[in-house]
Amino acid sequence: MKGKNCLNSTELCMYGNMTTKEVCKSGTAYDKKACENKNYEDKYIININENIAKCVNCDNPVKEPDETIKINTTAFDDDAGEVDASKAAELMDSMANLLSKMNGTSAELSVAKGVEGVIVKKTDPAELNEVSFAYKTPAEKLKIVEDSKSLEAFSRSVSVSKEAFEKAIGPNGSLPFVAVLRFLNLTQDEMNSTVLYNEVVAVEMGAQIKNLTDTISINFKNAEFDKFYPNCSSWNGEGGKPNWTSEGCETVVDGKNIRCECSHLTFFAVLLTPINQTISSSDLNILTIITQAGCGLSIFFLGIILFMYCLIRKTKASTSTQILIHLVCALFLLNFTFVINHFVAKLNSDVGCEIMAAVMHYSMLATFSWFAAQGFHLCLQLYRGGNIAIKRYLLKVSVVTWILPSIAVIIIGSLKKYGKQIIYTDNPANNVAMCWINDNNIHYVVNVGYYAVVFLFTFTTVVITLSWLFCLRRSKAANQQETGSGRKIVIILGLCCQLGVTWGFAFFAYGSFRMIATYIFTILNSFQGFFLFLYYYKTTRVGPSSANAKGNSDSTNTSISTLKTGLECVVNPYVNFDKQKET
Repeated sequence: MKGKNCLNSTELCMYGNMTTKEVCKSGTAYDKKACENKNYEDKYIININENIAKCVNCDNPVKEPDETIKINTTAFDDDAGEVDASKAAELMDSMANLLSKMNGTSAELSVAKGVEGVIVKKTDPAELNEVSFAYKTPAEKLKIVEDSKSLEAFSRSVSVSKEAFEKAIGPNGSLPFVAVLRFLNLTQDEMNSTVLYNEVVAVEMGAQIKNLTDTISINFKNAEFDKFYPNCSSWNGEGGKPNWTSEGCETVVDGKNIRCECSHLTFFAVLLTPINQTISSSDLNILTIITQAGCGLSIFFLGIILFMYCLIRKTKASTSTQILIHLVCALFLLNFTFVINHFVAKLNSDVGCEIMAAVMHYSMLATFSWFAAQGFHLCLQLYRGGNIAIKRYLLKVSVVTWILPSIAVIIIGSLKKYGKQIIYTDNPANNVAMCWINDNNIHYVVNVGYYAVVFLFTFTTVVITLSWLFCLRRSKAANQQETGSGRKIVIILGLCCQLGVTWGFAFFAYGSFRMIATYIFTILNSFQGFFLFLYYYKTTRVGPSSANAKGNSDSTNTSISTLKTGLECVVNPYVNFDKQKET
């Protein structure tokens, strides 16, 4: 170069000894205007025609892929309107096979309508830096972004950390790569969950990447979810339909911005849960404490009832008592399975969670069935005047109430409808997992539908029974059997527990009454075992069935004591009441 202040000048040259690395330190901003007319592929331009050396960064942090790879596949049917989830999982598993087809370090993946992606391989182990993939709208192709500051211009992005690349290096020193695909309108899960913008992002690196401390970050900016709570979820690619779980992903919501921080690689999506299907973290915490305390007490007192019953098993228990004991057994199983359900869900065992959900569902349906059996028995007592002369009556009732729920559970289990369920809160970090039915349609048809029939029957029974008690009070017979007000309250409360009327607060709670009903339901049903204990203790009586007087040893030895509960202890008031009206 000739001229003043240049290397060949006879005068002192300012840049006689210049280190480019020092001049162009990392972090120099990209200058689009200064580099737009350059006709070479250098990353930096150093201007030495000035008194101070100036380095211009021409390495655009937002890059288009070097080439395009067309993936010929019949896995996706464009006319079907959705992308088959199982075929999408197979596609992600084949990403490592594309490395041999790449001429450069990056390639756009053109698959089918609604499926776009980019694959990047790292050729220099010394440059295993974070790489992001970003786009502004679902119609836009994915860009490769190497500068986190440049992500501010995009509404959606996926960032793969340096730690993930380091873990992706195989034992034989194979080159790490990352493939990110975007699936629009992927097959819905069993619960028909709503996915934010119908966008599912999958990340594949050819190795099992999990337990990352520097997590994979998925961002949605200026997202519209006013009537929903977002929850970052993942799917491991197994099964014909996604089985979304929030495990391994943390949801961070900042205004209209959503950030998912996930410690593993798989399919990712933001599930939107309607606000009226969620519960606040504070309410969930309070309800959890009430439930744990109440169910613990219920298990304790239900156990006492069973112990007391076994203690006097040598006596002849009445049919009402035996039906009550069957109900106590069903409730004991239901409370016990509910208490341990959350701990089983934490084990992350699919088979264990399915078994837990099936046992809990069976105990709940059996409890509903015994509610109905109680109502049927009371109605039959009223109609027959306490004299039920049906052959093997209790055996027939027991077979129906215990066997019928098992048939429903076996059918639902064979359809693979049991699994892990998430209770969503306004703070995704406080979401709670439990083992339950993962199909809302089955829940509404089987559980809500069945209980609705039981509720109509048992509630009618309560009204009839209470009217009978009111009539009894006004009769002359009632004057001889008058009981204290405390006992009456216990009988009425116990009657409602026997017939499961309190469950109506949970199954039929909507609108502004929803949270109030939830609290009432939780309190009443958590302490249901305690209420039944009080009812059992206050209303059971043991008396000799024989009327023989004292001193008759033969009669005493052969006499059978009868344990009676509830309404068996009183006389039908209607006859006496009618006679009173005539006089």
